Order: sequence, then C-alpha cells, then structure tokens
Amino acid sequence: MDYATLLKIHLAAVAVSLALFVLRGIWRMLDSPMLKRKWVKIVPHLNDTLLLAAAIGMLVAAGLNPLEHGWLMAKIAGLVVYIALGSIAIKHGKTPRARILAFVGALTVFGYIAKVALSKQVWPF
Repeated sequence: MDYATLLKIHLAAVAVSLALFVLRGIWRMLDSPMLKRKWVKIVPHLNDTLLLAAAIGMLVAAGLNPLEHGWLMAKIAGLVVYIALGSIAIKHGKTPRARILAFVGALTVFGYIAKVALSKQVWPF
C-alpha cells in the first residue's frame, strides 16, 4: 500500500479513536451503562490496531526509523503517556476527580501528539 493511502487510513483512524475516547470519557463521567456494551469494549481496540498498523506502514513506506527522528520518538512517547492517562480516565481512576484529571491530561497529550505530527518538531509550541 502506498504512503498516501496509509496516511488517509491513519488520519481516519485517529479521528475515530479520538471520538470514541471522548464518548467513553463522557459515559464514564456519567456512569453510563453504555460502557458495558460489547461493541464499546471491542471497537476502540480494533480501530487503534488499524491506526498503529497504518502508522507502521507509513514508517516502512517512507523508510523512516523512529530512532533517527526525534519527532517520531516524541509521538511514540506521547502515545505511551496518552494510553496510560486514558486507562486511568476510563478504567482505573479511583475517584471522579482522578478520572477527570486523567481525561483532560489525555486530551492534552493527544493535542501534543497531533501538533508534533503536523510540525515534525519535538517541541512544536
């Protein structure tokens, strides 16, 4: 698959991932029973797998090594932080305050990752 196609898939998966995260975050804050639905537990993981596969495909297609490009390492590090904060926000936060802070933090990190992707700079601000 060529880079342009992989990029379109990646960007679509990013949009879906963000939408699902925000939706699940809101449902968590409201203690909605929707969080217990089977599709809510499966679809985000399938989409995030597609997102990651497209990202790896783009690296291969472009011949990029993340160890040679600081901005790519910054995205990967940001992704790890985003996953950790998202996990606290959706599943493991012990108090509503902890979950809300983790949710806001995850969205902030998501914004950072997007800014890094667009600017190709580790510190894009």
